[in-house]
Amino acid sequence: MSLPKRIVLVGPMGAGKSTIGRMLARELGYRFLDSDRIIEERCGANIPWIFDVEGEDGFRQRETTMLAELSGYPQTVLATGGGAVMREENHDLLKRDAVVVYLKTSIEQQVERTRRDRNRPLLQNDDPEAVLRNLFAIRDPIYTELADIVMFTDRKSPRLVVRQLVNRINPRTPRHKRQIRKEGRNHA
Repeated sequence: MSLPKRIVLVGPMGAGKSTIGRMLARELGYRFLDSDRIIEERCGANIPWIFDVEGEDGFRQRETTMLAELSGYPQTVLATGGGAVMREENHDLLKRDAVVVYLKTSIEQQVERTRRDRNRPLLQNDDPEAVLRNLFAIRDPIYTELADIVMFTDRKSPRLVVRQLVNRINPRTPRHKRQIRKEGRNHA
């Protein structure tokens, strides 16, 4: 089995999409892309500012445009924003020539991982845990439906998650091939 053209990471905020995505791309010899970061770079503004000025609909339109562009990039690991799955038109863009991985985590882990992050406009209110619970109830079925692989990240190091993902995606990665060649030379 060969590696997929693209790997797309979906899941809630705080699931580790950016951290795990960077490490996974390095492991596979792929390029790492983060749709939220690219949107910020191109706009010259952070996501909270975009939400304030254009509203969530304006941001989601930018996100769809970005996903359409990035869906054509080969040998990439793409980390998406948590709400990228909310537009049905994005579903085909996410799945195009890709293995979709749902990084699933508990509400408690999300609260822990996002509590100090001011760059998450949907959580800037009096009860971020209630927002996370509501978002999970709405988005979890969509993430699950889109996913080729569901990977739980609670109480796992990013390195362990990457190792497990690599084994699920393809046990013959560039690193594994180098190791096999090295072992072959040692036994010759």
